[in-house]
Order: sequence, then C-alpha cells, then structure tokens
Amino acid sequence: MSAKAISEQTGKEYLYKYICTSAPVQNRFRYANVTTETDFQRLTQEHPWLLTERLIVKPDQLIKRRGKLGLVGVNLDLNGVKEWLKPRLMKETMVGKAKGILKNFLIEPFVPHKQEEEFYVCIYAAREGDYVLFHHEGGVDVGDVDAKAQKLLIGVDEKISENQVKKDLLTKAPNDKKAALASFIVGLFNLYEDLFFTYLEINPLVVTKDGVYVLDMAAKIDATADYICKSKWGDVEFPPPFGREAYPEEAYIADLDAKSGASLKLTLLNPRGRIWTMVAGGGASVVYSDTICDLGGVDELANYGEYSGAPSEQQTYDYAKTILSLMTREKHPDGKVLIIGGSIANFTNVAATFKGIVRAIRDYQVPLKEHEVTIFVRRGGPNYQEGLRVMGEVGKTTGIPIHVFGTETHMTAIVGMALGHRPIPNQPPVAAHTANFLLNSSSSTSTPTSRRKDTFENKAKVEGSSAKKVKTGAAVTKASTLFNKHTKALVWGMQTRAVQGMLDFDYVCSREEPSVSALIYPFTGDHKQKFYWGHKEILIPVYKNMSDAMKKHPDVDVLISFASLRSAFESTMETMQYPQIRTIAIIAEGIPEAHTRKIIKAADEKGVTIIGPATVGGIKPGCFKIGNTGGMLDNILASKLYRPGSVAYVSRSGGMSNELNNIISRTTDGVFEGVAIGGDRYPGSVFTDHVLRYQDTSGVKMIVVLGEIGGTEEYKIGQAIKQGRITKPVVCWCIGTCATMFSSEVQFGHAGACANQASETAVAKNKALKEAGAYVPKSFDELGEIIKSVYDDLVSKGVIQPAEEVPPPTVPMDYSWARELGLIRKPASFMTSICDERGQELLYAGMPITEVFKSEIGLGGTLGLLWFQRRLPKYACQFIEMCLMVTADHGPAVSGAHNTIVCARAGKDLISSLTSGLLTIGDRFGGALDAAAKQFSHAFDSGMLPMEFVNMMKKDGKLIMGIGHRVKSINNPDMRVQILKDFVKQNFPSSQLLDYSLEVEKITTSKKPNLILNVDGFIGVAFVDLLRTCGGFTRDEADEFVEIGALNGIFVLGRSMGFIGHYLDQKRLKQGLYRHPWDDISYVLPEHMSM
Repeated sequence: MSAKAISEQTGKEYLYKYICTSAPVQNRFRYANVTTETDFQRLTQEHPWLLTERLIVKPDQLIKRRGKLGLVGVNLDLNGVKEWLKPRLMKETMVGKAKGILKNFLIEPFVPHKQEEEFYVCIYAAREGDYVLFHHEGGVDVGDVDAKAQKLLIGVDEKISENQVKKDLLTKAPNDKKAALASFIVGLFNLYEDLFFTYLEINPLVVTKDGVYVLDMAAKIDATADYICKSKWGDVEFPPPFGREAYPEEAYIADLDAKSGASLKLTLLNPRGRIWTMVAGGGASVVYSDTICDLGGVDELANYGEYSGAPSEQQTYDYAKTILSLMTREKHPDGKVLIIGGSIANFTNVAATFKGIVRAIRDYQVPLKEHEVTIFVRRGGPNYQEGLRVMGEVGKTTGIPIHVFGTETHMTAIVGMALGHRPIPNQPPVAAHTANFLLNSSSSTSTPTSRRKDTFENKAKVEGSSAKKVKTGAAVTKASTLFNKHTKALVWGMQTRAVQGMLDFDYVCSREEPSVSALIYPFTGDHKQKFYWGHKEILIPVYKNMSDAMKKHPDVDVLISFASLRSAFESTMETMQYPQIRTIAIIAEGIPEAHTRKIIKAADEKGVTIIGPATVGGIKPGCFKIGNTGGMLDNILASKLYRPGSVAYVSRSGGMSNELNNIISRTTDGVFEGVAIGGDRYPGSVFTDHVLRYQDTSGVKMIVVLGEIGGTEEYKIGQAIKQGRITKPVVCWCIGTCATMFSSEVQFGHAGACANQASETAVAKNKALKEAGAYVPKSFDELGEIIKSVYDDLVSKGVIQPAEEVPPPTVPMDYSWARELGLIRKPASFMTSICDERGQELLYAGMPITEVFKSEIGLGGTLGLLWFQRRLPKYACQFIEMCLMVTADHGPAVSGAHNTIVCARAGKDLISSLTSGLLTIGDRFGGALDAAAKQFSHAFDSGMLPMEFVNMMKKDGKLIMGIGHRVKSINNPDMRVQILKDFVKQNFPSSQLLDYSLEVEKITTSKKPNLILNVDGFIGVAFVDLLRTCGGFTRDEADEFVEIGALNGIFVLGRSMGFIGHYLDQKRLKQGLYRHPWDDISYVLPEHMSM
C-alpha cells in the first residue's frame, strides 16, 4: 500500500518541525500522549504546562468526527482530564460499524477562541494534481465540505502562491486574517509536497490575533517514499484502523515484506474465524475474499493477505507458519478450512513457493489435525504441476485432508467446496499441457510461418496496418495500436529470463525477428548477451547508455523498464526524451505517487502510452508480449496466446490478467490483446484508454474489463457506453465487493485498492456499469459463464467466425528449467560433501551455520567440520586452535616470511605476497607435519623399536622428518612444544605415537642436543593420536587423512596468519623496495670467465 494513515500526533510533529510560514504557528510540540502505561507524575515533569493550563483530551486512533461522538474532553484541568479518561480508557466503543478499544489519547492545551475564528483546510492528491479545499466556517458542524468549500487545483509540477490562495480560496475569509491564512496554506502545501503527504486535513484551523492553532488534524503519507523521506519521517508507526487490533504477527509479516523483494501482506480480521486464506497475488487475494463473503462467510473470515513477486522457499515458509500458528490457537466446533489459492502465476515458480508451505504444514501437522483443518489448493503457473503433486503428497503422508486443483478448475471454485456450496470432485481432470516444449521436428532453423492458417494471419495483418490515432484528451494524440507483429523493444535491466520468455513467445508466434532489439544496463560496459531463438543461439547487444541504444536501434518504439522503484522515475523520464518511444511499460511496484503523476503528465504531453507501474505488462497474441506476461510457454500454449482471438481485456492485476487469459481461452476463441494497467492508485494509462482503443480496433469483437475497488475510472466506461462511444459488448466485473461487509477499513494488496468514498466501492461501480449496459455477473464465479454467453451470441450472429486451430511451432526447453521439472539428468561436474550454500541456511558438513555458533565449537570445531566432516570433541577443537596459534609465526628470518616481506616491499598486493610466502612451504620449511606423521606411524605400526627406527633411517641415508631445530635444543627447549605436550598428556585418551616419538628424541638428542622433536614433528604425531583415539574415525579413515596431506594444512593455515601480519607490517612501516646488499653475497664466478 502507498497512502497510509498516520496518527494525529505524528502528523502534527511533522507540521511543527518542517512547516515554513510567516504566520506564527502556536503551541508547537505541546502535546502529551496517554496510554494505560502512562505515569502522570513523570508526564508532568516532561510537560510542565499540563499543570498550569486548561486542556483538551481526545483519542488518537484514526477516529473520524470525534467531537460528534462525544470523544473530546474540552477546557479541563489535569484532574479533570484524569476523571474524563476513567470511563473511556481501555473501554470498548462503537464507531460506525467498527467496535474497538480506546487505548491511546492525546492531551493538548485548550485554545479559547470564537466560532468565526475556526476554518477548514484540506489537501488531497488526485491524478491531475493536488486539490486544496478551504472553508471559512470550520469545526464539528462543517458538514459537506466537498459541496461547500472553495477548491483550488495545483497541477502536477505547478507551484502555489499566496496571491492564488487569496484569490481562489479566501474570498469569504475575514480580511484581517487573509494574510496569515494565505501564508499558512502555502507553507502547508509545500510541507505536504516535501514530505510526500497524500492527504492532510485540519479542522478546525483556528486563527486569532496571537497566531495560528492546529486543533484537529488527519493525514496520510505515501509510504513508498520512505527511501526519500526517511531522514525527516524517522521510524513511522502506522496505526491500524479503529476496530482492528495491531497484532504482532502482522508486524512480523510487514517486517518480512520490507526486507524482501517479494510482496507479503497479512491483516487479521477475526482470529477466531474458521475460514483462513493463503492466497498468491494482490488481485487474486481480493477475489477470494469477495467469493468467501458472497457465499456467506464474512463473519468467519479470519484474515486477508497475499504473497506474490516470487518469494523464496524460506519466505513462504515463514509466511505459512505464521498463518498456521494463528489458526491453530483456538478450536472451532465446525473445524477450520485453509484456502491456498491463487491465479495463474506469470513468473513465480509455484513448486518452489509450495515447498515452503509444505514445510510449514509438516511442522504443524499435529495441531492441524487436532483443529480438524481441511485444506483446499488451487494454483497455476510455472511448474505448478509439481507444486500440486507435492501438496497432494503431504496430505497423504500427514493424514491432513488436502484437496488439490489446477488450471482446469475455475479459480474460486475451491471456495464453494470449502464452504460446502459445491461438491468436491473425486478425480479432478489433469491439464494436458504439462511441459509442452518439444524440439522442432523440422530440420529448418527458420520460423515456420507457413504452418499458420490464413484466417489468423489476415486478422493480424489487418490490425497491424497503419496505426490509427485516437484522442485521449491529452495535449498529444496517442497510438490506438500499441503492438504489432513487427514491434521492436528495448529492455531496461538485465532481466535475461524475461527476455528469453519474450523471444520464445516471438518464435511460437512465427515472428520473423525477435521483438527485443537490445538491453540497457547502466552497471556494465557495452557487450553482447547470449539468448535462444528457437533452438539457435543469438546475440543481443547490451548498452550502458540509453542514448547509444536509441541511436543504434531507430526502429524501436517500445521500452520495457525493469528498473527498481528507486531508479524507475529517472530512467522513465530519460526515456521520454526520445520521440521514437511511443509505449513504456514500467514493471516496478512501490514508486512514489508524486513521481508517477509526473511521469503521467510528461507522457500525456508527449503522446506516450504508459503501462504500469506495478504491472506485469500486457500481451498481444501472435504479435508481442511484455516481459513475463502470460507466464511460461506451457501456459501460453494452453491459453492459445500464440495466435489472436476476438476478445480484448484490460485488468489492474498482473496475476488476474493471466487468469483472464485462461478463462477467455476456455470460453471463447481466445485473446486478441490484454493489458494489466497496474495496481497503483495512479496507473500510467487507465481503463478507458485501452477500452477505447479496443473499440476502434476491428479485430476486437468483445471487451472484458476486470475493475477494482478504489478510484472512479470504471464509471467512465459506463458513460462511454451510454453515449454510444462504446458499441461493442463489454463484460465487466469490479473486484473488492467484500470491503463493504467489513466493519473496519481493509487495505487490499494493490496500492489503489481502497475506497475513500461510497462511489469508489466495487458494489457501487458494478451497479452503475450494469445500469449503463455492460454485462455484469453476480460474482467473479460467474464471470466465465457471462463471457461465454456473450461470445456465443456473437458467434450465432456471425460477428465472430472462429478460425480452425493449428498447432504452433514448438520450442526447445531450457536446460535449467527441464532439470528443475525433473525431465532430464546429467552427471555433475563437481562433487562436494563438506558445504552446501543452496538452501536458506549455509551448512557445514550438514550442520546449519546457526547451530555452529550456538554450539560454540569455535574455529577448531569449524575446521573439524570442513576438513574432517566430523563434530570433534571439545579437547580436539582446542588442540587444533592451539596448533594454529603456535604455528602462526616464527619471525621474519624464515624463508616464507622473508619471501612475503620482499614481495610486499616490491609493491605487490596481499594475495600475491601471501602466495609468495606459502610457496616456500615444503619438506625443508614447515611441510614436515605429514612426512613426520607418516614416518613415525609406519615405524610404530611395524613394531620397530625406537632404536631400530633411528638405525634404519641412518642406514638408508634419510632424515627423520620432525626431528631437529636450528636454534632450539634439549638444553634450550621450544616452549611451543612444551605447551602442546602438557595439553596432550592432560586431555588425550591415549598418546602412543607421541610417546614413541619422544623415545626417538631421547636417542637423537644423545647424539646431538638440537635433534629434538620440533613443533612440526610434534603436531604431526599428536594429530595421528587424535585421529586414532578421539572416537570419530576408523583406523582406515585416520590413516587416509594423513596420506592425503591434511596435517600440512594446519601449518599452512596457521602460518598464513603470520605472513599476512608481515605484509601488513611492511605496508604500515612504508618500507621501500628491498634490494639485498651486495656485501652479503659471495660472488663465485667460473675462473675461465673471470680471466
């Protein structure tokens, strides 16, 4: 939702902080908030004026007409306020149809004034600009301000002036107050614009000789502008409408929604209700609520909500478990039903989202059975067959009754089944178009246009001829034909999946060339991107700058923008600088309304048609489709979108537009063109823009409109029918009829789906359309029947002559999608068994990363998981960490550190310098761990006595690895070895190999005192003892780790820390290039060369 109501306290805080006016605004920041937790002694310390002034007190919970309801205490002292609050605070109250608890109050100074000093001011947003209303008689008895008030429209991008205000608004205001009022109203309007308000009402506004007083205020702000206004707004709390509690679960889902690129919404209507919904799609969620209410379930409807925009498995799991947790808290005598519904998805992988829901059902299977929950599922879209199969399987394995249906079943039929109004079919028919992608049987790589029947070809040719222009009331005319078989487009954003979908659509439509000429992506340099055209690979250019793309592709007249909500405004305004672009589709949801209105104004001036924002786009079968519209190829084939039909539609919802594709394909000869104008309050183009285009297009024989609660655009269709401007049959249904049945206001999934007055309700619009002559069903359930009835009538009259069906050309399936569907298998190029990052949580050897931290296994334990695939005992983890500590460094003179230092001083980067040092590690430096472990193990396991081992190595002329030190000796022991030895003796269950090596040390040091067991040798033999005796490995596994070089990794990992330290030290000391002194080099040249 965009426009959200804020509390009176928040609204006044913004006004007092940021208004800029010469009129003296009084009582700035003089308000105090009271709840059940308020300590009045502390409150008076924070607001001393409470003890000295007369006061006014009122609830601050989005309640209208508080004065008429007796909910304002006037001219009281603080004790009077307390007495006034006693019978009201935390008491249940009826306000209209809403019953709620008064729990939040506002105390302000009482302002003595005369009736003639009260005024009314209101500013609200409209498509064409912002209206400023002023009435010289304010207060509780102001009445119908729309009829009484002076009204001034400030157009988009226009400025307001004091002279304009005085001339148009203040004609009846007292002369001595006009200057203050004009200055205040101008300041208020500028504040309204700067802070992205969408509604701001002050009644009364009191103006006395002392200044201006804002007594009562109501306001809404555009929540989508948070990224612009965050510094001024701060952390805004949006209170729920009166009569509906704010639940922590709603806040939890709102937080998930804010952190996600998907859309997740939840509103609790009646937590004790028996009918729960989990619906995919903003439009579909409204339709399901409508149907539930139409069938008498309004009092039992527990929630409203939706998930859409391809949420991840984890996000759908979190969303589903929240709903399942709520619905299994209190039993219902009749059991409960959960409706998991949705329209046909355009791009969401249904199986992937269902995995999250299935996980939640499994987790809650016991309480679900205890509460006698029955689940009804209906869904379509990419991979929906697999999703439905998985959902059916979980019902069988858990014993929960789950009834599963696909696109063969009308979208809302499951509601009638759930509420007992229609029977549940035992064996629902299975859709025959699963994974309908086959290789082209022809050896030709060309698009098989000749396989089309002339009837379809001729229809496309006639329609695609000279583009007629139609007046829309704008400064410049717009094309009545947006797309044809030769339309070329630019795509803004690296949306490779959407582009490939467009190319596949082009191919099955037998287009001669791809519809996408190029991509624009500002974050990379110019390059080419590989795509498929049928089974052939092609390259499509990608440009960094829009100007380059426009110059090199002058035949392009459509731009499809996948820009983010933050960059969509700038990129769209830039696009309109190029006259060749006649149509722009803006996919992003959440663009601030003020920005959208500027886009609309510029588009009207330049004659550009805008589709969106917040849309999936549109489709013209046989010609062109925008982005992900129509879903994947299986749905395009099933809905016969590869060739034109006779029915054109316009919808707000993207998901519901795909549902209309399905309904129309099953009841008529198919879709001619369909557009989803978007769910925002101010879509770039409106219903009538497209309906009038369809009226003027010969190939369109009937029109379908799926309207929505909110706004009044649908009335214009009725007016055009009455005036004879529209003569073709129009089937129309406005969704959101349930809104009038709810006791409190509900904001539906689309930003524009909210009625601000009676005429904006779906019920009122449906009634008016029917009276105007449109075909209006009784409910969405009957929409398909009405469409079929009108279509059959046109066929019987000969207006429509259905063409013979011919199968379309087939397109190869992408490898990645075929694999996801489980249709193919391929040997993996790599195998790994230590880590898995694919799920929602990183796994180390099967252990979730959260568990790694909870268990406090440390670095040693993490190394155990990644190197040895074991959860090692605590002493083993500690020993590993000690080994890393003692091997971390041994001064700058050793070869590895020396190399690192020389490399660092040569100006090389950290990675290069570290690598230079690591490359010196081997048998002579640091790499003796493995060799020592192997030699000592072999000798010990062979039953050799220590002396026999020493003698054998001497006889063979081999060094004993791990024995000997340049500096340390039996008389100057290495404290590192001593520390490790003490730990091993105290903690290891057994240290047989260490004991054996110490016996060898006694023999070698008797010959030469520096032939000690050095730190490398000690770690090597001690590690063998650890692997063999910790209980986590078999003898063969322990020996294998020694053989494959795992122990040298300890030295490499530990010493890397020291090498990095030396690198940073040299950089910090700013040491220059190292050159070895010549006097430290012995130059020994061959004698014959020196002569």
